[in-house]
Amino acid sequence: MSANLSAKTCTPCRGGVDPLSLAAAREYLESTPRWSLMDDGRRLERKFTFKDFAQALDFVNRVGAIAEEEGHHPDISFGWGYATVSVFTHKIKGLHENDFILASKIDRLPGAQS
Repeated sequence: MSANLSAKTCTPCRGGVDPLSLAAAREYLESTPRWSLMDDGRRLERKFTFKDFAQALDFVNRVGAIAEEEGHHPDISFGWGYATVSVFTHKIKGLHENDFILASKIDRLPGAQS
């Protein structure tokens, strides 16, 4: 796997491939250490904190722009001072390299360092 996932582009997943094994997901997680593996390694999640609602909303909009650009869409919940992003590949009901690429790109957004 690539040490610089953010330089990659998500490739369309049409299904028919196996999700990453838990061991492989853990290896990819080394490139996105602020994220957590959830659901026995079938989903990535990270909670971001902000000083107010406006910053959280701005962040969510920037995540949405990346998701549209990559053609890979996370589940996002947010409110006053927080946003939680959950990523997995729906077609395979688990994780794919695309999920880690998207997480890496989200990590590079301003405000994602907290």
